[in-house]
Amino acid sequence: MTAKEIQTKIVKEYLKPRLKSLGYLTSGQNWWKDNGDFFMIIQLQNFSWNSQNKVDFCFNIGISIKAVLENLKKPTAQKMTVHTREGSYLPQSRVEYKYHNKTGYCLTDDVDENKFLNEIVIDFEEHILPELEKIKTIKDCLEKYGEMVFFGDYLKKVLVENNLM
Repeated sequence: MTAKEIQTKIVKEYLKPRLKSLGYLTSGQNWWKDNGDFFMIIQLQNFSWNSQNKVDFCFNIGISIKAVLENLKKPTAQKMTVHTREGSYLPQSRVEYKYHNKTGYCLTDDVDENKFLNEIVIDFEEHILPELEKIKTIKDCLEKYGEMVFFGDYLKKVLVENNLM
């Protein structure tokens, strides 16, 4: 199985069903969850240098404030008010390991598919999803992202301009 086929299988058999079970909608490699005044967004981003045999990818994760969106049916990562990557939700011990570095995940066709899947599951089930599930309100958004360099200030500006704060 090629690296690209392994990635596609992981998305189809783990990620899409898991996110759907949490209330996320999907279009392609974008998932979003409606949380009232904002969407929680997760996007799988592949890198331009990928091949069938080597796939590097990351997850763009963040929120989009609905008041500034044009398309409320299919929000995308390009319009996120706060933009982070999966590494922002991982403990330091999980930022760099065999299948993950500071850029994201590294998948080759000689990888043990089950071990790679297990590591993705650990990252999502133990770290990423529990953090995202805590963010239910604008107040939660401010608590999570308000002190971030650049995005925290931008979030506050958007909330004030739209009378959400």
